[in-house]
Amino acid sequence: MSDFDQQFNEEVRRHGGEEAAPVDFNQQIIDEFRANGGKVGGPFEGGKLLLLTHTGAKSGKQRVLPLAYTTDGDRLVIIASKAGADTNPDWYHNLRAHPRTTVEVGAEKFEVTARVVEDRAERDRLYAAMVAEMPGFADYEKKTSRVIPVIVLER
Repeated sequence: MSDFDQQFNEEVRRHGGEEAAPVDFNQQIIDEFRANGGKVGGPFEGGKLLLLTHTGAKSGKQRVLPLAYTTDGDRLVIIASKAGADTNPDWYHNLRAHPRTTVEVGAEKFEVTARVVEDRAERDRLYAAMVAEMPGFADYEKKTSRVIPVIVLER
């Protein structure tokens, strides 16, 4: 497991999973990301992070969340792991309800359409690509009986 994965997993555990992380914890990452052209330090230094703006399925409120990602050609790939919890993260449900959204990668901000990968072979290939970059994601699959959703973000 890479240093990034170990530090990321420690932060997630310390804050009770990605949905339980305090708003101020995420806000610190968001502020640092935006102040430094998409680069952050600490446990996330060197990792590929994007900022996902998503609209609440029920509330209609916009929220911003830092997420790890990988790429597949010109598509961005995110994983609804919730650190291996048995339920999907809230942001996953929000993207299903409102798939047209905005991401920030580095200093660039652009609109994307989120699509849950339904084809199992494609899903497995993309999940494996994330594991190759961030091996900690392999642990998440072992911790849950659910099939962890993979989402592609396309311009």
